[in-house]
Amino acid sequence: MATLTATVQKPFVRPSRTYDYLYDPNHSVSSYRDHAKENFKAQASMDRIKMMPNYKAMFSCLRHYPRNYVTLDSTDPIPQHVDRQWRGYADQARENLVTYKTLHYAPFIRVPPKKFETVEVEGKDRPKFFRRPVIPFLPQLPPNVLLAPTSVDPLVPPTTENGGSGEATVPATRSVFVQTDYRDSDVQTDPYSPEYVVRPGSQPELLTLATLCYKQGLPAGLAEVEMIERAREKRAWEATLPPLSDTSQLEKRRRMMEEQERKEWAFREQEIEELQQERLKLLKAALARREANLQKLNERRLEHLWSKRQAEKEQKIRRIRSEHVKALRQLTAKRAKVEGRKEPRDIVQEYTKFDSQVYAPMTRIGVYLDGQADNYHVSSIYTSTLEGLLDLEAALPKFITDPRIRSPSEYQRNKIGVKACQSAKLGRILEQVHNELLQEKNSGSRSPKPLRFLEKVEKPVPRPPTPTVDAPTAESEEVELAVILLQRVLRGRAIQTKMFEGKERRKDLIGELRTTHALQAPEQKEKRRQNEEVLSLQHEREALEHKEQVLLDATETGPALLVGEQLDFLSKELQRLHEERRIHAFVMLAERQRRMREAEESGQRQREERVRRIEDEVFKQMMTVHQCTVDQYLEDVILQSVERNSDDQSREEVRKQADLINSVAHEVEHTELSGKELVAEMVYTFLLPEVERQTVRERVRRHQQRHLLAAHTIIHKEMDGQQQGAGGSNTQLT
Repeated sequence: MATLTATVQKPFVRPSRTYDYLYDPNHSVSSYRDHAKENFKAQASMDRIKMMPNYKAMFSCLRHYPRNYVTLDSTDPIPQHVDRQWRGYADQARENLVTYKTLHYAPFIRVPPKKFETVEVEGKDRPKFFRRPVIPFLPQLPPNVLLAPTSVDPLVPPTTENGGSGEATVPATRSVFVQTDYRDSDVQTDPYSPEYVVRPGSQPELLTLATLCYKQGLPAGLAEVEMIERAREKRAWEATLPPLSDTSQLEKRRRMMEEQERKEWAFREQEIEELQQERLKLLKAALARREANLQKLNERRLEHLWSKRQAEKEQKIRRIRSEHVKALRQLTAKRAKVEGRKEPRDIVQEYTKFDSQVYAPMTRIGVYLDGQADNYHVSSIYTSTLEGLLDLEAALPKFITDPRIRSPSEYQRNKIGVKACQSAKLGRILEQVHNELLQEKNSGSRSPKPLRFLEKVEKPVPRPPTPTVDAPTAESEEVELAVILLQRVLRGRAIQTKMFEGKERRKDLIGELRTTHALQAPEQKEKRRQNEEVLSLQHEREALEHKEQVLLDATETGPALLVGEQLDFLSKELQRLHEERRIHAFVMLAERQRRMREAEESGQRQREERVRRIEDEVFKQMMTVHQCTVDQYLEDVILQSVERNSDDQSREEVRKQADLINSVAHEVEHTELSGKELVAEMVYTFLLPEVERQTVRERVRRHQQRHLLAAHTIIHKEMDGQQQGAGGSNTQLT
């Protein structure tokens, strides 16, 4: 028999829908951060990613020509009229107001009422109210019901000893878990139950802390403890107040309330002053932080500017050094060519020195060694592919791929080869030639070389004769010397005048230089003494002026400060008094308005209760009439059904009697009874029972008719009385 194994996969069940945080009224988040997280999850969900076909390559199987591509849907699935903000802002603001009003005893603050959604108890929301609220102090049984005591423990399973059968009993109910495709919040009921239930006649102190929550009074600190103590003192004070029913102590009650009000106002002023001091401290701290931040910002700016200037300085120094090196290089090149002749190139010297232009050419003359590096790049199949490397390895001799190193023997180590002898002989020859060249150079005498060719010596062109000048006379020489002397005197005087003008123009600078550098030791001491005397006189004058200014400021600002402080104090006191009176007037107006509203509400409540009682009575009477009507209707229906059944039954009996009569008549025909006896028998069996039945029916109908008339008369009288009472109450209300 073949066995088929199937893997059952658990269906994917989403914990929540994408936009539940906007649409679902039962979905709630704790804060704005969670709301932002839900919004980010909705924006980054995979529902907006779509697979779009590529029509040009729809039937392609190639990787570089895909048949479809992934795109992000640009349309916003949420309509614009849907509010995307967090729904907890209103509740948070209301809770803050409630906390502030509770902690600071501010009765003038109005807390907005909490708005609840409209609930249709008899409509779509009716399943939410099927269950009764759980009230812990409601007695489960009436006081006059007592249960019989039992000696059997209800928690112990029944056994043969305590009257059981000894077998495990099957529980009456069992829990069955069902997995659905919907959220539990879509199908669960939300029965109404109060947040807390207070025992009648008690006022728990814990209810005064019901408005505290995390980060809004909890965990409790010194302020909350003081608030609790003040609330206890106020409750104790309220307990000591004389009752309103005692008219002899109304004046005492008024004095106590005024004193308590003054205490509360004094506490409130102290609290405001403390709050102002805290704000002043925070302001000073903020100013200090701002100054520190400004100082840090200025330091960073200065550091940035200094680093920028330092970089510019280093760049300028590098540029000056490069220009200096360039100028030195140019001067060296010009000095080498000072005689104007060009030295021939010494190829041997260039190839001998490895720092010459042959081996290391300079880039500034246009030679780039790496410019043609690609020309020396070798690309071969023997070095770029595996097959070429294998062929190259196979073509090489064996001693290259598999070298064998043999240690030399003792005879081979001491034996000198032919090449070594030749190199030694060549070295000796070179050394001998070198010594001969040195001797010839040091001797300094060279043997004259023999003439190899006859050369013609050309004579130079003769120079022209030197021109001559007539010798001057003695008188002309004296005149010329006098003119030259006069010119020298005039030039010297002009230079002297120019120097004097410059000296006069720079007299102050020269004097300053003389005081610091050019003076002798005695002159410098005298100059220093004069400076000290001048500085001492200046200090004395400044001290005297400062003293006079301080005295003048003290005489001028002292009374002004006193008057200003006094006026400031008086203005603040006046303003505080005005504010106190205004607030007291507001409190009195609010109290008066509250009392008027309470009176109006109490009157309205009484009228509504009166109307409600009247309407309840009318409804009760109407329901009674309707019930009587229904009873009568049911009675008529029952009578009709009884009559119909009796009619059917009588017809059936008539048929049976007819059959019986037919059988009797048939028998009579065969007997000798006379016609009169037959008629008498028929009247006795058929007519008399029917007449008697109709008589009984008429008697029952007359009896019921009498009772129905009496009931109708009573109902009409009650209805007329109720209508007259309702008309009178409406007249009083209007």
